Amino acid sequence: MKAATIQRILIVKLSSLGDVVHAMPAVQDLRCAYPQAQMDWVVEGAFAPLVARCEGVGQVIACDLRRWRKAPLAATTRREWKAFKTQLQAQAYDAVIDLQGLSKSALVSWLARTTPTGKRYGLANQTEGSGFEAPARWVADVAIEIEPHVHAVQRSRILCAAALGYDLQGPALAGLHAGALAAAAPVQNAAGGNPFAPKKPVVALVHGTSRLDKEWPQAAWVALGQRLNHAGFSVALAHGNAAEKTTSEAIAKQLQDAWVWPAMALDAMTDTLAQCAGVVGVDSGVSHIAVALDLPHVQLYNFDTAWRTGPEVLAGTDAATASRLPLRQCSVYGQPQPTVDAVWEAWESLATPVLCR
Repeated sequence: MKAATIQRILIVKLSSLGDVVHAMPAVQDLRCAYPQAQMDWVVEGAFAPLVARCEGVGQVIACDLRRWRKAPLAATTRREWKAFKTQLQAQAYDAVIDLQGLSKSALVSWLARTTPTGKRYGLANQTEGSGFEAPARWVADVAIEIEPHVHAVQRSRILCAAALGYDLQGPALAGLHAGALAAAAPVQNAAGGNPFAPKKPVVALVHGTSRLDKEWPQAAWVALGQRLNHAGFSVALAHGNAAEKTTSEAIAKQLQDAWVWPAMALDAMTDTLAQCAGVVGVDSGVSHIAVALDLPHVQLYNFDTAWRTGPEVLAGTDAATASRLPLRQCSVYGQPQPTVDAVWEAWESLATPVLCR
């Protein structure tokens, strides 16, 4: 398909939070390759506010398949499903790109309308650590095979480039931007008008994750927080549910300068993170938001999977050069979990915007 004929592109990436963030750099590649095209994105409703912050995304189409499957025959489900299909099929697309490779994303791709010359693109195979289901290959007009050992960000970038015929250029940039809250924060802080605005640099600790085996011990968070306090940083603790809030409060009580953020939606969380001097977190969606915001960030791994989902080293950089580059983000892996010393050493190696000694 010639570039001039591509006017509308539909991205299908429904979940989960980290996977959605990992797909954002592919959108930025598409923007560069086809600046005239409008790009829409189908995503689970819970993540729609975040996708709306991704540069280049026009319409965000919310799809609540997770909730609908729990009560498929309910009147509310039927009504919302009909409204979703109406919105999805309101436009015909020159390219529908399924970046997920599952039955649910294949269903959405199949339901979407294409132009007479439009095509559906998808994965032809499973990559390491990622799910894949056969309907994704059957629905695609063009199924693209991807090297199995590939980073989650690069998988989406390579798929889009192969689908629409362009070469990847430069590092992965998510294009995730903060809103008015983050932009206004320095003024509020200077004027003293916002009681939640930080009075000194804040490092956010992201301990919550959907998997218990990805957690870092509470005592380790306390020890890290104490070192951050001693270095001149205030510590903020995020949470996504009641159990995580209890953990945040328990950690904060043992620190000299720490506070627990209130519960907030993903767009507000994005704005709030953007105000921080840096983030330390486990492998979770919120940590991946920090990466997408290009914040100084240390990401913790109890498993040797950082190569697939963690912050990347710039492609083409030799080891000697990389060792001299000021890192803004890195991953730390350890068994049974990273030590506090290893995490602190990683934090001190970062090119943080504010270094407190």
